Amino acid sequence: MHPTRIFRAHHGEKPNLTGFDIKKFAHAAGPPRYDPWERAEAWRYTGLFSRWNRFKGAFPGLGIATVAFIAYLGYEKMFLEEEHHHGDSHGEGHH
Repeated sequence: MHPTRIFRAHHGEKPNLTGFDIKKFAHAAGPPRYDPWERAEAWRYTGLFSRWNRFKGAFPGLGIATVAFIAYLGYEKMFLEEEHHHGDSHGEGHH
């Protein structure tokens, strides 16, 4: 039998001729300390594109509409309330 066949039979994997283990290298390197795209992506979360401005821009006119609706409700309550006649029957023609 050839020596290479015996070696493969014992390990089940191809032998690493260089001795370089990518898993050990990635573990030793840890998380990247510098993201090369960090500066290019920073504009997405500042200024006009901040979280608050994106939320505010999602509902244009909501603030003005809310104030106008509350003002109308106050006006209706104070000036347009009808008097209710509880003694009158509403369905005289209906049996």
